Amino acid sequence: MSSDTTPTPTPPGRRTKPKPSMSRLMRLSLKAVDWATDSTRRADGTLNRLALSVLDLYVPAFSSPCRGVASRDVLVHPPTCLRARLFYPAAAGKDERLPPPPLPVIVLFHGGGFAFLSAASAAYDVACKQIARYASAAVLSVDYRRAPKHRCPAAYDDGITALRYLDDPKNYGGGGGGAGAVPPLDAARCYLDNVRVASLIAIQPFFGSEERTGSELRLNGALIVTVSRTDWMWRVFLPDGCDCTHDSTR
Repeated sequence: MSSDTTPTPTPPGRRTKPKPSMSRLMRLSLKAVDWATDSTRRADGTLNRLALSVLDLYVPAFSSPCRGVASRDVLVHPPTCLRARLFYPAAAGKDERLPPPPLPVIVLFHGGGFAFLSAASAAYDVACKQIARYASAAVLSVDYRRAPKHRCPAAYDDGITALRYLDDPKNYGGGGGGAGAVPPLDAARCYLDNVRVASLIAIQPFFGSEERTGSELRLNGALIVTVSRTDWMWRVFLPDGCDCTHDSTR
């Protein structure tokens, strides 16, 4: 979304939409996400959480290992009720009296435009299990506060709080590396004493401005990302009186 490449002119009388290569099942799944997103967001900047809770399938944590991975929900920060779901490799029938081996920790901040989905959403529960299984690492999926009730910088603050939770020896042993998508590395290091942040992996990073870019115009109408949908997400995420230029409109 950050490219300024001039879009290819469309021949007169023809209107084409971008059609990325994907399976029919994937396309239907993404259309369902589109419908759920548009049917629960309101023009006044509010969100129908009750309807969204029906459409967004919740998956409980399972302490019993399933295909080598177990999970549990943890309270990260009681004052803000910040929670996270911890996934970790665990062999069935393993002697729990033995201390677990040291594991690297991957901190995941789920997608959803800062307004949708959660750490308990089915798609992210499955993804975290696969990461924990194939990377042989613990995964802490942060259930950060979401807009429009909690605007920026609430989600960023929760990201730092989750890293500080891992940094406290009494919570998680104070060891392991981490990779996240919200707190910048330099900012995270300022808050940590025991945990070494190894890297940051940005999955589908999104950038926006008040001025339309070439890619926004070219890809408008594609699945998931449309101008009207992202405009709404920016409007409910940014602090009151601010726009995408980081300037106050007051």
